[in-house]
Amino acid sequence: MTKPKVVLGVSGGIAAYKACELLRRLTESGHEVRVVPTEAALHFVGAATWAALSGQPVSTEVWESVHEVPHVRLGQEADLVVVAPATTDLLAKAAHGLADDLLTNTLLTARCPVVLAPAMHTEMWEHAATQENVATLRRRGVHVIEPASGRLTGADTGKGRFPDPAEIFAYCRQVLARPDAPRDLGGRHVLVSAGGTREALDPVRFLGNRSSGKQGYALARAAAARGARVTLVAANTALAAPAGVDVVPVSSTAELREALLAAAPEADAVVMAAAVADFRPATYAPGKIKKKDGAEPEPLALVRNPDILAELSAHRARAGQVVVGFAAETDDVLAHGRAKLARKGCDLLVVNEVGETKTFGAESSEAVVLGADGSETPVPYGPKEGLAHTVWDLVAARLG
Repeated sequence: MTKPKVVLGVSGGIAAYKACELLRRLTESGHEVRVVPTEAALHFVGAATWAALSGQPVSTEVWESVHEVPHVRLGQEADLVVVAPATTDLLAKAAHGLADDLLTNTLLTARCPVVLAPAMHTEMWEHAATQENVATLRRRGVHVIEPASGRLTGADTGKGRFPDPAEIFAYCRQVLARPDAPRDLGGRHVLVSAGGTREALDPVRFLGNRSSGKQGYALARAAAARGARVTLVAANTALAAPAGVDVVPVSSTAELREALLAAAPEADAVVMAAAVADFRPATYAPGKIKKKDGAEPEPLALVRNPDILAELSAHRARAGQVVVGFAAETDDVLAHGRAKLARKGCDLLVVNEVGETKTFGAESSEAVVLGADGSETPVPYGPKEGLAHTVWDLVAARLG
């Protein structure tokens, strides 16, 4: 089979060294990668490194190998063009159609999906000129990933950090898998919850569940690839932040509820994929509960947690908001799912069977998506990204 052809553009930012990891992931997963750096990028990572890692020649100029017309051919033949990092200068040139080197020429001739992963200081990212350039590119169908927040060059901290290379790779996989898919969530804000809540018993113990957060993160990645602005409220996961997604970390059900209610008024859709504890300890011991020799432990009194899904469904923060719930069941899956759908009042309910070795922590799952309109959409066993896109297909249809 022909290997998918990827052009990896690298512009002149300190994050250029991180693109080596992205290149490794692309080549090891079976892609043919041609690295096209800018002249400035070579100040950070030399051409020999890119050539050795990609197994392909490296050039910055349109004047090399002129007989092959590289400034046209590379873009025409690519299945994906990704620029990582994309500097302020590169974004400006791409938005205004400038073509003064091989990379910017390639961007103009590409007829495949284009992904740009910006990395710069916060002030540069937030500048009105940069934001207008980003808006222009997105309006044309370019995937411009939101930068991450965190430590920048020197002692600065803020938004503009290069996203985790593994997550940029995951984003690119989403785009390659659906190259002609419409960006039907463009201009939408979606709110997703993921992971499992923990209810503290004492300073060292908690009641929790087996949720890894992988399905919620898959939903966040898929929504971002479809053009949405994504807020992910993550409860106790060990996963890297998906590229282009704003992550709000929480721990308990109370914290999850607070974060969701704060973000819901701006959301066009809310997808509750987190496994929320139904109960919490009635009392919290300020010190570690000691084991007493020869004595049985005191019974553990529990109280109900708020029903966040029912609350979000009953009190829609905005007209037309679509609310999606998840139901993890161990038996009579569809019967319990239909009852839960009616009880919660949401628009869609994703029902799947779970167990110690099923769904929780796995890379794949199967489910049935029940609709309040009586519809049933079965999702066969497969990667969680597939289920995520099915959910967003159904959400997008309801958003109109």
